[in-house]
Order: sequence, then C-alpha cells, then structure tokens
Amino acid sequence: MSKQHLKQFIGFGIAGNFAHHLEQAGEASDFVDVKVDDVNAPKGIFPFYLPKSESFLGTYPLSSHNINHPRSQDGNLQMEPEVALICEIKYENNKVVNITPNFFTAYNDCSIRKDNAKKISEKKNWGVETKGISSQIISIDKFEKGGCMDSFHIASFLKRDGIVYPYGEDSPVQTYNYFYGQLKDWIIEKLNNQKDNGPLEDLNIHLKNSKYPEGMVISIGATSYTEFGESTFLEIGDEIFVYVYDSNKYNFEEIFNHAKNDTKEELVGCSLLSQNII
Repeated sequence: MSKQHLKQFIGFGIAGNFAHHLEQAGEASDFVDVKVDDVNAPKGIFPFYLPKSESFLGTYPLSSHNINHPRSQDGNLQMEPEVALICEIKYENNKVVNITPNFFTAYNDCSIRKDNAKKISEKKNWGVETKGISSQIISIDKFEKGGCMDSFHIASFLKRDGIVYPYGEDSPVQTYNYFYGQLKDWIIEKLNNQKDNGPLEDLNIHLKNSKYPEGMVISIGATSYTEFGESTFLEIGDEIFVYVYDSNKYNFEEIFNHAKNDTKEELVGCSLLSQNII
C-alpha cells in the first residue's frame, strides 16, 4: 500500500489499551476525569492525521525510515511500539456502521512527553516524519480468534552507540486489553459518540470535516516498557526497531539477534519498522 494511498486515510490512535503503559509514560493523570464503563477499557481515541485539515494535524506524519526529532519543542521524545490496523470504514447517515481491518503492520506512535499539552494529539504530530509505519504490511484473513493474528507478538529495540537494547516488553497481541470483536465494536462506538472531553476530542466532527474518508489507519495501543525503555528518551543518531512477528516462526531471542546483527534481510511472517532519529 503506497504512501499516496495512505495519505487519503484518516489517522487515529488508541490510548490505554495495554496494562501499565499510561503510568509508565507519565500520562495516567491526563485521564483522571475520563469515565469508562469497563475498568479494562481503553481510555479513548485521538487523531494524529486529518486529511484536508488546515491545522497541524493536516500534515502527513507517517514514515517508514525516519523520525524528525522535535529540537525546538519542550519535552522528551519516546518510541511507542504498537500494531496499526488499516481499515475500511462504512457509513450510513453520516455514522460509522462498520469497520473492516484488512491489514496490520508494525507501528511507532512516537510521542513528545510534554506536560502542557491540553489534547493527546498535541503530542503526536509535529510535522513530516514524526510517526512510524512499516512498509511490510500483512493481510488479515479474519479479525477474530482463530485468524492469522493470533500468534503475533510485538517487540521493540533501541540501538545507541552500536548497542541494541530491548525497549518495550515482548508482548503477544492477544494481551491487548481490547482486541478482535470487542475492540472493533468499541472503536465504532467511539467514532460515533466520543465527545470533546479533557485530552480527548469529538471524533465524529473530525470524520465530517475530513469528508468521511473510506479508510483509516488506527494504532491500537503501545506495549509496556522495559526498565530501559521507560527511562530512556530518543536522541538524534539513535535507530529504533519495531517487530510484529509470528511467534510460531520465531522466538524473542531470534528477533533480538536479528536486530543486533543489523541485517536488512526480511523475515517471513514479520512486519519490521526500522527508523533513524534525525
């Protein structure tokens, strides 16, 4: 799927869909006034790219190669290793009635940790090449248990001064708080009904202003961090890796060795995102 194709899709992300991530990222306090019906539910959905918008969110931020370090902005830069779903959206009477996840891929929801942001989106897009999406996109046979995604894990690493460190915890995708049908139903409900509240925004207005796009890239939540990842922010010259890999084909040590060996060899049954911090 080409960059030009994805530029027509609206971009959203999910906050709080992995245990402990918000606490480690120092963002749990942002959601103290956000009410959820289920203690395990994600906190909400935020926009990171709005096609046709004249705001900062109208800048296409996705890159498969680089992350532009926000030199002029306050706050620290942190990788957020995730799975992104590429979905078709179906509407009736200007409401979302269905989404179909057709593809998944490795994703970096790179974020600025700044305390003065009023909305999550203010931490998510500071220009071109400020998000990461792998060009190795995998088709979804069915977005339900028993489908091809069942055995996939997310692993991530940071390379600094020639040394590769695990950055996020190796995490099966099925340990997302919400996944498959439960996640799909929740996304549809939020796209239709989430209102402007604290760090969250009215999503239906964004869909309307974007002329009801037919496609959506949605990142479904970052893993928890290793001790190193939680305390280490990205610097110019770093290289980061996000692997979404089939655990029936590889174990974590094999993936770790692939990252350490600096090989460009593609792995079958794996979506790899590699980015340089520039």
